[in-house]
Amino acid sequence: MSGIYIHIPFCKQACHYCDFHFSTSLKKKSELIVALRKELILRKNELPDEPIQTIYFGGGTPSLLNLEELNAIFDTIYTEFNIAKNPEITLEANPDDLSEEKIGELAASKINRLSIGVQSFFEEDLKLMNRAHNAEEALKSIKLARSKFDNISVDLIYGVPGMSDERWKENIHILLDLGISHISSYALTVEPNTALQKFIEKGKVKPVDDAAAAQHFEILRTTLKNAGFEHYEFSNYGKPGYFSQNNTAYWLGKPYLGIGPSAHSYDGNCRKWNVANNTLYIKAIEKSELPLEIEELSTTDRYNEYIMTRLRTHFGVDLKEIESKFGKKYLEYLKEQSAILFQKELLRTEDNVMRITEKGTFLSDGIAADLFYID
Repeated sequence: MSGIYIHIPFCKQACHYCDFHFSTSLKKKSELIVALRKELILRKNELPDEPIQTIYFGGGTPSLLNLEELNAIFDTIYTEFNIAKNPEITLEANPDDLSEEKIGELAASKINRLSIGVQSFFEEDLKLMNRAHNAEEALKSIKLARSKFDNISVDLIYGVPGMSDERWKENIHILLDLGISHISSYALTVEPNTALQKFIEKGKVKPVDDAAAAQHFEILRTTLKNAGFEHYEFSNYGKPGYFSQNNTAYWLGKPYLGIGPSAHSYDGNCRKWNVANNTLYIKAIEKSELPLEIEELSTTDRYNEYIMTRLRTHFGVDLKEIESKFGKKYLEYLKEQSAILFQKELLRTEDNVMRITEKGTFLSDGIAADLFYID
């Protein structure tokens, strides 16, 4: 199983918490589309010779692309790659882009899954985050999308300063009432050099409350479990048949090709990432040069990544796989390091697979770090 990720580095405006690569100027959009198509051709031999199962348009805001631009990219993908019969093809979208006409266009393309960045259904949260949409657009966009798409994921952010438990519960129940089958939910994180960090430093916004975020996480997990969702990755919840195939492939260490400025790729042995600059990216691709850096992964690097990704998921750490992939030294080290975590009831083992307990779920990144092998 392998996939293609396409980074669309444009947004209408900058969200206060975001540190992804994007531009609010659309002047180079046409040039960028040409460059994306050319990069796909230049790198078509980097993936294994097997059908592509997932195609994912991320960003940025991919819903800023029109049908003609999407179809041009699809023409190149389907010409140059071996695509599975029923691939999962996801497009990230913002509610303010999802008019009835736009959803009709997307439904007429090869897109079969939408990931809608709602974040909250309340005006005060949206204004604090500087989202381009309002609460009414958030609700309307999902209702319109449901008329054309069955497979829809919605993003929500918790731990927002000033967000009460009741307001958070209301966000969740709105999605349940709308019949959404996949929810991705993240704690608001203060990234360096973002507007949010500066507002908090100046006292314009209250600091993020970790205890409130932990409480919101518990509310989310319990509510969705009772509604028939499976918590299959730390930030992702899906009903059976609606897990993200794209993200699942990442967590299982499957190869993927990242196309576009700042996009990352992985082939099992090394990571590659493109320059995070639209102009430099376009100029390099025009000259048939690949503007990327490469990191060869050591056995220790691959072991640590395996631990990090698997412990975040319901797949868990397969102890037999640890030995076969990385060697007995790493298996013995893992058993030694994990002993104290079992005593604290943060880890459990079933059928030779190590998983984080419910008690340890909100601490998953720290638990993984305790198990990393340090050369």
